[in-house]
Amino acid sequence: MIAAPFGATLLGDFGAEVIKVEMPGKGDSLRRMGPFKGDEPLRWPGLARNKRSLTLDLHGEEGQEILKKLVAKSDVVIENFRPGTLEKWNVGYEDLKKVNEDLIMIRVTGYGQTGPYSPKAGFGTPATAFSGYTYLQGYTDRPPISPSFSLLDYITGVYVAFATSTALYYRDAAEGTGQYADIGLYESVFRMMEFLVIDYDQNGVIKERSPGLSGHSSPAGTFQTKDGHWIVLVTSSDRTFERLAQAMDREDMLSDDRFYTNAVRLQHFDLTNGIVADWVKSKDRDELQKLLDEYGVPISSINSIEDIFEDEHYKARENIVEIEHPRLGKVKMPGIVPKFSETPGSIRNVGPDLGADTNAILKDLAGLTDQEIQSLKENSIV
Repeated sequence: MIAAPFGATLLGDFGAEVIKVEMPGKGDSLRRMGPFKGDEPLRWPGLARNKRSLTLDLHGEEGQEILKKLVAKSDVVIENFRPGTLEKWNVGYEDLKKVNEDLIMIRVTGYGQTGPYSPKAGFGTPATAFSGYTYLQGYTDRPPISPSFSLLDYITGVYVAFATSTALYYRDAAEGTGQYADIGLYESVFRMMEFLVIDYDQNGVIKERSPGLSGHSSPAGTFQTKDGHWIVLVTSSDRTFERLAQAMDREDMLSDDRFYTNAVRLQHFDLTNGIVADWVKSKDRDELQKLLDEYGVPISSINSIEDIFEDEHYKARENIVEIEHPRLGKVKMPGIVPKFSETPGSIRNVGPDLGADTNAILKDLAGLTDQEIQSLKENSIV
């Protein structure tokens, strides 16, 4: 529900014309996903921004032929059905390539188009568990923890935008051809865990769940300040630990054979973290932040969304923007990332109402008349 649409939204932020194809009368499942304000889905305005909505039933031949007319004038099709679904509807990659030989198709599923698990239902939380990520999260004396939001889907959405851009570059700049890209949800986060693969391959280590960066860097973790706030601190290099030792007035640790390198600190992780925890507990949050910023030690308070709304850096970076919504008035949503110097992107509209652009799309792109469109509506095809 999220991965492929989010990837298309990222492209839309930078000017791509994106048409969201939805079932007549029902619409996309995201329209029925919380949170809500009354009957209004609050996720939809931001996740479907910069898109146009076309209703079209692909189960029958008439709807399939209309899609092919649109594809003939399009660069990319992004889809997120189970393998074989589009082929069953006669609009798979090979079918669509017949009407547009330069077509690029991005295919997102839980487990990919191939392999024994390819037919399985694919949602982010089970795919996250399959990837090995969930196994690492939590404490050893408690069950593994799934992410509290659709992390895997959003990561995969970045791969969707990346795959689209790469395929377009190959086709247009490198004078190549159209092609399809096959992305399994679980693969997007598995690709980021090369440390897990090589450690098992070379050392036979099965990394168990642990909080923070345990096993990578020391000291590292979550610490509580004197005034009750939680902060995250990490020293991923010996140089940053040197700066922390100086800030703590514990330069003696730099010559101590238990602490002088990251490798030996990892062997004494609990002891090292305990020393840092006691020191952090002696400082108020703002005092600690100021001191460690001066020394160049990586630290951040653990922000709630309320903290984020009030933070001056978020404001300066325009990480939260305000957009007009037809029923809610002004709504806030995340800003555009990344920030290009010459093509900064824009938010042209919030997620559209169901079928809001059907008439215009069918007339302008498919070349249908008003009478033909009316007939399609009467037959519930759009």
